[in-house]
Amino acid sequence: MIWSLIAQLVTLVLDLLTLRHSTEDDKALEVLVLRQQIRILERRVGKPVRPSRIEKLLLALTADQLKAHVRDGRKRLNESILLFKPATVLKWHRELVKRKWTFQQRARVGRPRIAAELEVLIVRLANENPGLGYEKLQGELMKLGYHVGISTIRAVLKRHHISPAPERDRAHSSWRTFLNHYRTQMLACDFFTIETVFLKTVYVLFFIDLSTRKVHLAGCTRHPNSAWVTQQARQLTWQLEEQNSHTRFLIHDRDTKFTAPFDIVFASEGIAVVLTPYRAPNANAFAERWIRSMRHECLDQLLIFNEAHLRRVLTEYVDYYNRARPHQGLHQQAPIPFQRKPVHGPVYRREVLGGILHDYWRQAA
Repeated sequence: MIWSLIAQLVTLVLDLLTLRHSTEDDKALEVLVLRQQIRILERRVGKPVRPSRIEKLLLALTADQLKAHVRDGRKRLNESILLFKPATVLKWHRELVKRKWTFQQRARVGRPRIAAELEVLIVRLANENPGLGYEKLQGELMKLGYHVGISTIRAVLKRHHISPAPERDRAHSSWRTFLNHYRTQMLACDFFTIETVFLKTVYVLFFIDLSTRKVHLAGCTRHPNSAWVTQQARQLTWQLEEQNSHTRFLIHDRDTKFTAPFDIVFASEGIAVVLTPYRAPNANAFAERWIRSMRHECLDQLLIFNEAHLRRVLTEYVDYYNRARPHQGLHQQAPIPFQRKPVHGPVYRREVLGGILHDYWRQAA
């Protein structure tokens, strides 16, 4: 505002100096030209542009000086130059008083906002634990070394549009969450078939642990009768007993190859057999997904000659699957967790199934 006032004053002084060296005829001609320019601007713009306060002040001072040189019969000239009313002067005075009593804004009173890292942690705990209320979330944060008030936790969750515990718990409740508790106690099994080069059908039986995704290859045969299937069940139960497994349920479909003696073997070990509905492969989704992976990564790339060849191929693939293949459902870990190596040293490659698959590993330091 100060620089604008200085510029206006300098312009006004220059105009006054120019007028001192101008004749009366030059001044009259200049007034006519200026009037004509004003008319042209009014026609183009329509409504005249509202002058600023500085321009109004300079015009008022100029008009006051002009008043002393104007005759009494030409007082209307002074009235036409005056661009503001008494109410405007009173308004200016009120604004000056307001500026006088305007103090510098004080710092905001209250606690500072929590760190972004802590806010992310509160949101994470609320999403991962839908049953925890504000007080329980406060307790979990105290375990991690954060002292946060309940009102702060409430404000953070409200800011992220997260409902309180009862509503959040109902919203997150699902069959997937409910059954996830029993996943560590479940096994699934299924049959699939392979056609050899000589168009002989070979049946393969396998089991998969739903919690670790670890696959147990039971065996392969061209004649999956009741005796063979029952023997595979006995061998699996012996392995589970050696591993101190806590398996409680076995899932399989209603295929006639799963005979009554097969179910009795598991029932004698305290494992309940759960039958999937008819024509519902998604009810045994883990087993079906493994079959798809195995066919895509292994069997679709080979020609199988006989049972012995198939057994060697599946044994090598299952070993690679359990120990070295990263699994998206396990956060890029294998069913049998491998130790992550530091990022230094040479990288080696091991060929699986003659080079169809590759296993990369780093030499331990």
